[in-house]
Amino acid sequence: MNEQTAIERVKLPRTRQSIAEDLRVLGVREGMTLIVHSSLSSLGWVSGGPVAVVQALMDVLTEAGTLIMPTQSGDYSDPAPWSNPPVPVEWHAMIRETMPAYDPQITPTRGMGKIVETFRTFPGVIRSTHPQLSFAAWGRDKQQVIEQQSLSYPLGEHSPLARIYERDGHVLLLGVDHDNNTSLHLAENRAPGNQIELLGAPILQAGERVWTTFENIVMDADQFLEIGAAFEREHPIQIGLVGSATAKLIPQRELVDFSTQYLTKKRGL
Repeated sequence: MNEQTAIERVKLPRTRQSIAEDLRVLGVREGMTLIVHSSLSSLGWVSGGPVAVVQALMDVLTEAGTLIMPTQSGDYSDPAPWSNPPVPVEWHAMIRETMPAYDPQITPTRGMGKIVETFRTFPGVIRSTHPQLSFAAWGRDKQQVIEQQSLSYPLGEHSPLARIYERDGHVLLLGVDHDNNTSLHLAENRAPGNQIELLGAPILQAGERVWTTFENIVMDADQFLEIGAAFEREHPIQIGLVGSATAKLIPQRELVDFSTQYLTKKRGL
């Protein structure tokens, strides 16, 4: 959606204050642990753009809560399997040799949207050290949620997703659906029968750039819409409008437990 279309589709601008009020009506509360997946364009035209959205989320949660967003950088990876777009095979070695090391402060996100890219640079926000599947967090428990994310299996038991689960946190889908719901990867990790792959990325070790390899499960987000729809048929969730966006507020623990069982059954295990 271009900016002109966004203007034409709303009677009044969305604002930091109006977005905060819509979040409260949806059920977001002070002190929550909340992981957010978002689409800025779905909200309608916002005065202040992504900055206003991040401020609204912080206003509602307050520093007694914890705000988390995935800050993935999938382009910091081995170029061999790239497909969107692919690069010539003769480039692969040069890319591996010259790609800058991942740095939580400066490495941009890829494909995560303007709200996430804005959030990761906000004062008081910290980011985890995983070169491809990092998270950023702000608020009371940010250190405990973000620190010690493992290099291998980074969306499993040693991940911010598992720390959100322990804190009985919530998922906010803001203008997006379950195909963007990173918490379902925790269920993938917990379900038996995963295939394992070896991945690579450039990181800093003792101040020096090194190319490292690590294990992860073969992830399949293509099934997440199916899983999310099945969960919603059996579990009432809070659904409403935030600006023009359809928003869903979901208890993460219930969702992960259901999805783990769903995947286990689907895999015939």
